[in-house]
Amino acid sequence: MASNEGSPNIIGSLIFCPECGNLLDMPGVDDDILMCHQCSHAYKTAGYESTKVVTTSSERAFQSPLKAKRHLVQQSKQTEAEAMIKEKCPNCGNDEMAYHTMQLRSADEGQTVFYNCKKCGYKFSVNS
Repeated sequence: MASNEGSPNIIGSLIFCPECGNLLDMPGVDDDILMCHQCSHAYKTAGYESTKVVTTSSERAFQSPLKAKRHLVQQSKQTEAEAMIKEKCPNCGNDEMAYHTMQLRSADEGQTVFYNCKKCGYKFSVNS
């Protein structure tokens, strides 16, 4: 038998059972009763069908090896100073370009050289 006494507690878009504190499922459009799967207490769903569910995740959520590498590359780019080299820009013909190197492939392979033209902003990389 469903009751409204001890109605569920709503925090944000989460609904908790006031009897046992269990997180309750959101009521569907056609559901008349909200049932706690932990203590089997039932509640009338009147008033809960309009509850909006809002979810967000932080930038650091769902970490993966690829995200960790990307973050590491972004950090090292910010702290690394670029050196200048006498290299002709293939885009504008400027005689000098900034460059930096990074080990992106396995340790037994050469490093990658990143070039950046300070005049026109053209960028390219070479695996050495």
